[in-house]
Amino acid sequence: MRPPVGAPSLTRRTRILLVAAGVLVVLLLGGSRLLNFYVDYLWFGEVGFRSVQLTRLFTQIVLFGVVALVVGGLVALTLWLAYRYRPVFVPVSGPEDPVARYRTTIIQRLRLFAVGVPVVIGLIAGLAAPTQWQTVQMFLHGTPFGRADPEFGNDIGFYAFTLPFLRMSLNWLFVAVAICFVLALVTHYIFGGIRLSGRSGFVSTAARAQLAVLAGVFVLLKAVAYWFDRYDLLWSNRNAQTFYGATYTDLNAVLPAKLILLVIAVICALAFFVAAFRQNLQIPAVAVVMLVVSSILVGTAFPLVLQQFVVAPNANVNEAPSIERNIAATRDAFGIGPDKVDITPYAGTSEATPAQVRADTDTIPNIRLLDPGKLNRTFTQLQQRRNFYGFSPNLDIDRYTVDGTTRDYVVAAREMNANGLVNNQQDWINRHLVYTHGNGIVAAPANQVNEALEDAGGSGGLPNFQVSDTQQQGFVPVQQPRIYYGELLDNQYSIVGAEPGTAPREYDSDEAQYTYTGAGGVPIGGLFNRSVFALAYGERNILFNNSINADSRIMYVRNPRDRVQAVAPWLTLDNDPYPAVVDGRVQWIVDGYTTLQNFPYAERVQLGDATSDSRLGPNGQQLPNDTISYLRNSVKATVDAYDGTVKLFAFDESDTVLQTWEKAFPGTVEPRSAITPDLQAHLRYPEDQFKVQRELLTRYHVDDPNEFFSTVSFWDVPSDPTVQGGNGGSQDAQPPYYIYAGLPGQQGASFQLTSALVSLRRQFLASYVSASSDPDTYGKLTVLQLPNETQTLGPQQVQARFLGSPEVSSELNLLRQNQTTIDYGNLLTLPVAGGLLYVEPVYIERAGGQDNSTYPQLARVLVFYGDRLGYDASLSRALDEVFGAGAGAAAGGAAPTTGQPARPTTPTTPATPNGQGAQTPAAPNAAQATAAQQIRAALNELKAAQQSGDFARQGEALAALDRAVAAFQGAGG
Repeated sequence: MRPPVGAPSLTRRTRILLVAAGVLVVLLLGGSRLLNFYVDYLWFGEVGFRSVQLTRLFTQIVLFGVVALVVGGLVALTLWLAYRYRPVFVPVSGPEDPVARYRTTIIQRLRLFAVGVPVVIGLIAGLAAPTQWQTVQMFLHGTPFGRADPEFGNDIGFYAFTLPFLRMSLNWLFVAVAICFVLALVTHYIFGGIRLSGRSGFVSTAARAQLAVLAGVFVLLKAVAYWFDRYDLLWSNRNAQTFYGATYTDLNAVLPAKLILLVIAVICALAFFVAAFRQNLQIPAVAVVMLVVSSILVGTAFPLVLQQFVVAPNANVNEAPSIERNIAATRDAFGIGPDKVDITPYAGTSEATPAQVRADTDTIPNIRLLDPGKLNRTFTQLQQRRNFYGFSPNLDIDRYTVDGTTRDYVVAAREMNANGLVNNQQDWINRHLVYTHGNGIVAAPANQVNEALEDAGGSGGLPNFQVSDTQQQGFVPVQQPRIYYGELLDNQYSIVGAEPGTAPREYDSDEAQYTYTGAGGVPIGGLFNRSVFALAYGERNILFNNSINADSRIMYVRNPRDRVQAVAPWLTLDNDPYPAVVDGRVQWIVDGYTTLQNFPYAERVQLGDATSDSRLGPNGQQLPNDTISYLRNSVKATVDAYDGTVKLFAFDESDTVLQTWEKAFPGTVEPRSAITPDLQAHLRYPEDQFKVQRELLTRYHVDDPNEFFSTVSFWDVPSDPTVQGGNGGSQDAQPPYYIYAGLPGQQGASFQLTSALVSLRRQFLASYVSASSDPDTYGKLTVLQLPNETQTLGPQQVQARFLGSPEVSSELNLLRQNQTTIDYGNLLTLPVAGGLLYVEPVYIERAGGQDNSTYPQLARVLVFYGDRLGYDASLSRALDEVFGAGAGAAAGGAAPTTGQPARPTTPTTPATPNGQGAQTPAAPNAAQATAAQQIRAALNELKAAQQSGDFARQGEALAALDRAVAAFQGAGG
């Protein structure tokens, strides 16, 4: 018989080439990682959070080593046992027996396989483990909540910090045992411990014992998993359409089934252990069959039968205790309990008089006319100054006290926008050494425009800009207005600083250059650091440029959100950082959330879906769509726009999750007492948290479990009626709006984040939600709940009334033609004089402009109250139309009036059920006929002005149209 042919051996030259190739690959991969680590190391040192990087790295290394050693060690032990107790003599089936060839190859390179296989498998497992470093840190530093779950009596901290780690460890043991079982099976087969020849094959005693023990350990681990599965029932999704948490079926069928299956799994594991020492495999086989059958009958069939025939017919009664637990847990987990939410009855309808409206000096004077989501191009065209400056796509709302008056402002930082550089400006020197920073804060009072569009001959409807920059100090003095860190600086690095006596090179204005003098950036003067960054960015100019000297610094990771995320990787960040002038410096304020995935009995929320709205759109920046069941705005972070200093403040010091992370990264979060009064005055209630809470409040304002089960009192978040041309709105949620206004029963105006809520699957208004941002009442949620029997119009219905008005629709349709487009601003809902006032700005913009040369201008203001509609270029006149002459006098901050008399109030005609008006209009009289001719003439003039693109002529035509319409309506009285 010819002996088996061994594998061909490698030549010495081939071995050298393979070793060299391996070393090169390791250098390329490892060298890149080492380079990135050093760049990050320098950056963390700059911001003073190096302990975060090192703690995270140390945890990942330890986790890599432990998992690699455990998995690799178990694999090595398995292979050693399988080889050690292999059969002495193994028959060969023939000269071409493939198993024999494999066996020979392994024996010839035994050390390579004995060491290489465990090392490779251990390394692969170890490389997958570091992603779970947060689970380890939360386990090591877990803090008790001081509250127990209602079923097992465990502290909530067990589910938040301990159980995830135990689950992780158990999963790795499952993986290790499964790999060992497969490798033992293969090894015994190759070395003859298992043979398939003959009628029944052959299994050696050693192979049977080893495989039986591994199978027994696997089943024993499954028994442990059954024990942990009991806790998973506390966030069961069996009845997810109604609530999350352990249902009646879970508690009375699944929970006992888990314990029964646990006992059977232990018996099955013992059967495998017994089989390791006996020839008879019937005992483990019977045990496995019993486990499988029990899983089907006890674990699946019995719960289904109980659910179908016991629970479902009386679900409202059977599920009531679980729903009650779910309501309490959800309110606790998301901060919407009675201690945070004040639900107040509100009529929602009122016949307010002009005097009552004038008396509302908290809301009416502060009605916001400027929509920050619409004005980016207006700010850019009128305040950009140079092509390389820019503003964030969505501007921000904040409040300031100027000359003793507090009001809300639309604010934006004038940032450096590298994408705006053209021609030679894109040269490496200009891009990274000259155009390095933005310049100042631009703001505009949110309740004002310069003039009504028609009064200014086409140049009105614009914000009253107030600028604080290097050339002027506007509404708020700024000590250092230069913006080196901002939202438009993603992946953009700049090299700043120069030796004393060196001429400045950074562009600061047309008259002056500037040299950076702050502490931001990483020193790059040394040859080593220059070489490192030249490699990191693949740019040789960093190494050879003569302008880079001993005092030069390189700035990178310049987006405020990215900087905070890097130093606090355990936070989920709000997607809307905003700039504020705090203590004389421009600071970016970023809201940070602590979250948990599994809070017992609490509702589970898809974070990305819950925080999306029409303003973000399909391509907007959204939060990751993680599943959470706990949310706290625990951290307020600031990033200095000049030197990039990052500070984290513990805003909710009672949050247990925050306390846990403070133990993991001691000294990185400052106490709440470190927040200065000026910073506190600019903190806003965060939008993303509010979106999650308002979504939950649509259901969890209900206290009674039976009412909750019936869903009869549930609400909905309204869709935005102002997008898609205003024709029916969009399916995306209406965003919440920041306003400075009053609330019923509240003294004085306050800065709030507000939203309307409508009835379930209906468009009638159900409630109005407001979250306070004032320091004294910060975080207080006020819900004005309307009576169920009333039918107060909601946002979609009000928008339909706006567009259904003959006057409004005819003028807007005319404006849409040819050279003008219509854009609807945010539809605000405001509680005024016992009712609800809707206000919506309407912007016009010249169509077909090139190179973004056009921008929106406020053309009209729509007002609706009760069943009365107002429409004018001035808010004060629109209010007069709704409430009567004199009501608009309270709107002192709105666009100036022209002194023209207000048009008479024109209440909309209620529709009958068949959709027709309740009254038939009478034939026009002689005065109306004359006025109608004037209307037609004004419309023709407006159309001609639009075709010519003359905005001044359009303004004059709109004024004539207003006068003609007023005359027509007056003639009808």
